[in-house]
Amino acid sequence: MDKEFLEDLLNKVKQGTLDIAEAMDCLKSLPFEDLGFAKIDHHRSLRTGFPEVVFCQGKQPYQVVEIIEKLLAKNNNILATRAGADTFEAVSMKCPDAKYHELARCITVERKSGHKFKSPVLVVSAGTADLPVAEEAAVTAEIMGNTVKRLYDVGVAGIHRLFYHKSLLNEAAVIIVVAGMEGALASVIGGLVDVPVVAVPTSVGYGTGTGGFAALLAMLNSCASGLAVVNIDNGFGAAAMASSIIRLKEGT
Repeated sequence: MDKEFLEDLLNKVKQGTLDIAEAMDCLKSLPFEDLGFAKIDHHRSLRTGFPEVVFCQGKQPYQVVEIIEKLLAKNNNILATRAGADTFEAVSMKCPDAKYHELARCITVERKSGHKFKSPVLVVSAGTADLPVAEEAAVTAEIMGNTVKRLYDVGVAGIHRLFYHKSLLNEAAVIIVVAGMEGALASVIGGLVDVPVVAVPTSVGYGTGTGGFAALLAMLNSCASGLAVVNIDNGFGAAAMASSIIRLKEGT
């Protein structure tokens, strides 16, 4: 961060030629930190409400460690997704308070309890095989400050299981629906509620499911209103979308 730029910004605020809101807008566009192999956006939280998230897949453990260390120098809460056990082991050596969510394949560091949104996000999975993606969504939503409830293994093959928990659907402000196979659960829930539904197709299924494309196409062609669809296995993206909706809803 440019020292002269900050001093000039501070002087303008003191002199009354620049108000705090305008100063914050200036900070949002400040440069990144260049590590050579990565360029860290330290001002992501000013723009989006949460720091830059580390996508670990394809990165070497030492690279993830360095990125997380740099992020923690300016932020209290950190999320890293698609992390293997070897990556977490390397992170925990430098950051003992890091937590590994094995099923979700996520690493979180929470050093300050952030604002907890009151409006609940409900994460629903069609089957147990969908849980890695569902848990990625749940862990992401939680570290972003949301109240999260879970409802798992209530797919359309036994639809009575879903109807038994209708009260949870009615209480939710946003619902994330995670389903593979034919992906029908999102349409069913979309027709039962009057809140936003974020559908996540998963790669769970037999050969003709083509790695989640069958569920993706079914969700994209849903006749249920208020249904948004993210990419295959993208639990993180669904939770980020849900968090944005909640933040707008609560005016924060």
